[in-house]
Amino acid sequence: MTPAEALSAVRNPLAFIAARWTPTPRTLRRAALAALVMSVVIVVTGGAVRLTGSGLGCPTWPKCTDDSLTTTSAMGVHGVIEFTNRMLTYVLCAAVGWAIIAARSEKPYRRSLTRLGWAQFWVVMGNAILGGIVVLVGLNPYTVAAHFLLSSALIAVATVMWQRTREGDGAPHPLVGKAVQQLVWFLVVSSVLLIAVGTVVTGSGPHAGDSSEIERMPLDWENVSRLHAVLAWIVVTLTFALWFVLRAVDAPKGSLDRTRDLFLILLAQGVIGYVQYFTNLPEVLVGLHMLGSALVWIAVVRVLLALRERPETFAAPADVSGPATEARVGTRA
Repeated sequence: MTPAEALSAVRNPLAFIAARWTPTPRTLRRAALAALVMSVVIVVTGGAVRLTGSGLGCPTWPKCTDDSLTTTSAMGVHGVIEFTNRMLTYVLCAAVGWAIIAARSEKPYRRSLTRLGWAQFWVVMGNAILGGIVVLVGLNPYTVAAHFLLSSALIAVATVMWQRTREGDGAPHPLVGKAVQQLVWFLVVSSVLLIAVGTVVTGSGPHAGDSSEIERMPLDWENVSRLHAVLAWIVVTLTFALWFVLRAVDAPKGSLDRTRDLFLILLAQGVIGYVQYFTNLPEVLVGLHMLGSALVWIAVVRVLLALRERPETFAAPADVSGPATEARVGTRA
């Protein structure tokens, strides 16, 4: 490597890599999928921290203790669990970084994909800071709820990026009418409310993050659980109705398949939810319910994205511009 190349690599490492590597479409999809999988893993491991009473396993942040960056033997198993969850954040960053590099190196360059990758990075950074605040304020239930909701936002962005790796950059074309689109948005909003109320159930219930007596949301846990169940039934009903409407309007098979998948995931999630409620919230089932929440949200986002298509575009290389280039840009339907 020449001194000029080394200086170029330091100034703009992404551009330096992109000039020398072009990922295959399969590699790009795998990179986006890895970021999505890790965004779900971090939710599940965060749930494990809460359910094992390890929320204050590392009682301070960014260090584990005042004197040690890592967990110590004095912290016991709770320190190991909490510190492991913190370390998985670096694995998540690596997965998101790989997705960003792969998107930036794709030919032709797609700015929209790179932006989705960077959006994930900044959400991860924000959630890491929020996670530190959660520890510093002694697992305040409102900050714990915000921590989970920001993780759900990360899952949504990662899902969109994964889907966009399979599409072009043309303007989106709806595959269904306006009435069906409105029904889907009702489904999305209801799902957001379902997840948000779910965090309130946790914040007011017995699994709020630590085995010690810590602050809970001052709400009746059982009443909030009933509201959560009502919202779940609304989401199930809207999904069932959407499936029938899509069949009636002869929607593409992909839209029907994703709506069916969402319905099946909702049924499984509902069974887990009711069983855990009537069995006094065993930790294993609560953990499965948190995983199910992430899968439901992914399925909802995929249903929304399945109701439009984006054609591929012929784009010029990123370092080429000018009227002659613009004249060669076209769209393939």
